[in-house]
Amino acid sequence: MKKNKLLTIMLIIIVSITLIGVLVLVLTTQLNKEPESVEASIDDIILASVDIPEITTNLADGGYARLQLKIQTDSEEAAEELTKRVFQVNNIVIHELSEMEVKDLEGKQGKVLFEKAIKAHINELMQEGEVQQVYITSYIIQ
Repeated sequence: MKKNKLLTIMLIIIVSITLIGVLVLVLTTQLNKEPESVEASIDDIILASVDIPEITTNLADGGYARLQLKIQTDSEEAAEELTKRVFQVNNIVIHELSEMEVKDLEGKQGKVLFEKAIKAHINELMQEGEVQQVYITSYIIQ
């Protein structure tokens, strides 16, 4: 009789420990799961984007650049803030371009580096979100 009771208690303890282990495993895998990224529709992207008017400025080597940008943010609130900060964005773009030469902006790599620099500087200003992407929509260098 004592052996049956002892065996039953041991089985209950083993099953309980196993169930707790499975529960902990399931919870940790579910909590550590990254949220599925949902692709934004083009309409959402447009609502969260700001057009920067055409900017013309001198380059460091005496050439000049004329370009227009579209800046995509992560939310409509961030886009509203960025719209208010267009004058600061213009200032950032002019400062960046004034330190560059024509050769720095040639080719795909030059444009990508310029876009990344602008994105980083604008994100330092932003309080209601962040810039996701900077697009060059018009571009002339001489």
